[in-house]
Amino acid sequence: MDFITAFSDIVSEIDSFVWGWAMIALLLGTHIYSTVRTKFIQRKIGTAIKLSFSSDDADAEGDVSQFGALTAALAATIGTGNIVGVATGLLAGGPGAIFWMWITGVFGIATKYAETYISVKYRVRDANGEMLGGAMYALERGLKHKKLGRVLAVLFAVFAFVASFGIGASVQSNALAGVVTAYIPDLQSGAQAMGANAMIGVFLVILVGVVILGGIKSVTRVTERLVPLMAVLYAAGCLVIICMNGQYVVEAVGLILTCAFTGQAAFGGAVGSGIALALQYGFKRGLFSNESGLGSAPLVAANATTKNPARQALVSMSGTFWDTVIICAITGIMLVSTMLANPSIEAGILAGDITAAAELTTTAFSSIPVLGPLVLGVGMILFTYSTMLGWSTYGNRAVMYLFGKKGIRPYQVVFLLFVFWGCIGGGELVWNISDITNALMAVPNCIAVLALGGVVAAGTNHYVYEKNLDEVDEAVIPQLQK
Repeated sequence: MDFITAFSDIVSEIDSFVWGWAMIALLLGTHIYSTVRTKFIQRKIGTAIKLSFSSDDADAEGDVSQFGALTAALAATIGTGNIVGVATGLLAGGPGAIFWMWITGVFGIATKYAETYISVKYRVRDANGEMLGGAMYALERGLKHKKLGRVLAVLFAVFAFVASFGIGASVQSNALAGVVTAYIPDLQSGAQAMGANAMIGVFLVILVGVVILGGIKSVTRVTERLVPLMAVLYAAGCLVIICMNGQYVVEAVGLILTCAFTGQAAFGGAVGSGIALALQYGFKRGLFSNESGLGSAPLVAANATTKNPARQALVSMSGTFWDTVIICAITGIMLVSTMLANPSIEAGILAGDITAAAELTTTAFSSIPVLGPLVLGVGMILFTYSTMLGWSTYGNRAVMYLFGKKGIRPYQVVFLLFVFWGCIGGGELVWNISDITNALMAVPNCIAVLALGGVVAAGTNHYVYEKNLDEVDEAVIPQLQK
């Protein structure tokens, strides 16, 4: 065994440990705590959705629209996790995992609200007047222990910086290149495949580069148009497939609920069974899918034009609703009903022909003539492209905190190199390393959410429950000198 293989195996083991029960407990505990402290802010989801589509106010401060900030965050969170991630939970944890995945979305709404609230409340301006925010500034400015806050802030920024190269760049471009070449049989192996992937890489670097080099305003201009389009098209495709499986839908929903609470075997034991497995994989894939508690979305939410922190916090929490509560739910129902309608999928799993989530997803979609492969192919391409745009912005914010504006252009160049590298086959080791740092972002971020829970509770009472959402926060936003 060579050094690279041994190192990769070690990193993989660390990844499994980091995303284990301790991380699940931290994130789920933060979700429950935030739900209690905000008096179940989830009940305001109607107001949140309404605000996300409302026009910005002339007297509000910020760099991009509320909707733009939301779509930039959704661009990063609505991705392969909504397609392949749901299948991962289903294959390993059984249909019951889909229910628990949905539950993490419901409770995660409160954490997304809380982490965005403190991101906007403690945001600052750079020397050029651009807004900067996120867990870094909340930790540095909000915690009473300033030295600890600074250390945690730096750690969060470093974790976000590293994670962006894997989760945001190479892993996404690798998936996108795989989808494109999968539809061209002659290009699935050998030198031709490598040449084709290199061409895809160059083309993708150009497509990503022309957007991210223009900064956050350029990214939000694209995501404002791309995210609603891709989400509606994918959701519509899933709903059409669900309708085609109409006679199995009630049975599919019943199976999801039954397996969640009884752990009974499903599909002849072809997929995971047991309450523990359903809980573990449902929570894990749900938490990974919506990123609530990781502190990623607040990095761009701080740039939003908003009168007060509560308004943008409400807008941001609607992202978790769309991502996990809606999109992951219909994906799960679509997959389970398709498996019920097509026993050959169950046979394929039992025979060992279908061993991975990607294979299960592809097989399930392909069982529906024409529409299935089209929805999967277009969905994967749009989702991976938008995720690259969203995560480049997260990395951008981390670099600004660590190195200032001078670090932005070098970061963007390196990010594009990782995009190209992913297309030509690189990515597995980087994926595992970035997956670890992505999870570790949750530790300082959750500390910020828990430590500043009182601030969030007081502000929520004033702005949301006392109906002062139109009130302008008069607090002075500090301006950095460098």
